[in-house]
Amino acid sequence: MFYLSKIEHTLPLPAPQLSRPIREAIHTELEKLFLDKVIANLGLCVSVYDIKSIEGGFIYPGDGAPTYTVVFNLIMFRPFVGEIMTAKLLSSDADGLRLSLGFFDDIYVPLQHLPSPNEFKAESKNSTKGTWYWKYEEQSYPVDDSDMIKFRIQNVTYPSIPVEQPKESKPFAPMLVTGSIDHDGLGPVSWWPGQEEDAEEEEEEETAAEE
Repeated sequence: MFYLSKIEHTLPLPAPQLSRPIREAIHTELEKLFLDKVIANLGLCVSVYDIKSIEGGFIYPGDGAPTYTVVFNLIMFRPFVGEIMTAKLLSSDADGLRLSLGFFDDIYVPLQHLPSPNEFKAESKNSTKGTWYWKYEEQSYPVDDSDMIKFRIQNVTYPSIPVEQPKESKPFAPMLVTGSIDHDGLGPVSWWPGQEEDAEEEEEEETAAEE
C-alpha cells in the first residue's frame, strides 16, 4: 500500500526561505511541490520521508533564487492489484460505488464488480443516487455508509490530463483505483461476522498514515 520512492529534483529556493536552515527550507518547499500530488506510476505522495543529499546552490543569471539538486524519499500510496483494503462508502449510484480511505477518494466499484444477484433502489423516482443490495437466500443485504467495506484492487490507472472536459463530467482524477466486492469475505464487514474488529484496526492504521 505504501512505498518509499527515491526522487531527484532541481529546486529553486525562494528568497523568503533563505533565512531558514537550508535542509528545513528545502523540506518545506518539497512538501509544497509533492504533498497530496499524484506522480504517474508512483502513486499519491502522502509525506516527504527524508532528504538524502543537497547539492548546488547556484544562482543563474537573471534569477535571484539559488537552485539546488535534491535527492529525497517520498512516501507514496500505491495499492497493488489483488490487494485487500478497507474503506468507507462515499457515494452510491446506478453505476456502482465510490469509496474513500479518508486521504484518497477516487476508488470506484463498478456494477460488474458488485456481488450478484443484486438490486439498486434509487432514493427517488428521478434520482441516480440510491442503495445497492446483495440478494442472497431470499435476504437483502445493503451496501451503505454504516459499515466499513472490504474490497479487492482490480486496477490502478493514471489518466492523461484532458485538453477539454465537458461540464457534466466528473472532476479529473490523476489516479483512479477500480475495486471489487464480488468475492467471499468482501463488501460491508457486517456481512461476514468477526470482521468488524479487523476493519477497525485497519481504519486506525490508515488514519495514522494520513496524519
